[in-house]
Amino acid sequence: MAGGEAQPAAAVGVAEHGNSAVLVTVGSGGKLLDRRRIDLTHGLPTHPHHHEGSWAVGRYRNSPWARGAREKLAELAAAVPVPIVRIAIRACPKLPPTTEERIADNRAQTVADTVMYREALATAAEARGWLVHWYDRERVFRDAAAALGRKDADAFLRAMGRTVGPPWQATHRLAAAAAIASTGRRAPQPER
Repeated sequence: MAGGEAQPAAAVGVAEHGNSAVLVTVGSGGKLLDRRRIDLTHGLPTHPHHHEGSWAVGRYRNSPWARGAREKLAELAAAVPVPIVRIAIRACPKLPPTTEERIADNRAQTVADTVMYREALATAAEARGWLVHWYDRERVFRDAAAALGRKDADAFLRAMGRTVGPPWQATHRLAAAAAIASTGRRAPQPER
């Protein structure tokens, strides 16, 4: 661009819950561009690994669920007025390496489905050329504050919600914080 101006770009934050997710898209300076809830299963079993058994593990990438992730991200990209360059998805817990170990591990059984959904969103985003930022839910609000150059992001996120009105719930704030944090525009500053 002329004069060294940066091209406008957007980041998407994801706050997933089982087979659905809230996506909040922000532009430069944390400007809210879009918010939406998506369903990744379209009437199919919501927790295939847990309900359908081990056959679901490893077959997800080309399933209707994974296609749902690709379709929903394509719809989002078409609706946002600037190019999306990154997506922030909650980091996945480590799972045992084999299907048999996952079935035997109660904790792994309870999170395997959400890991599949997050991985499907990441794969769909990478196919679109978006950078994937894996965020830590425990630090994402601090990271968002640092990216905004503030001590705290809460007031900024509340004001963002007031501009668009309901619904603006905890999942929306989390997704917005993740999108903002993924930009990492500023290094963390010490609290005073």
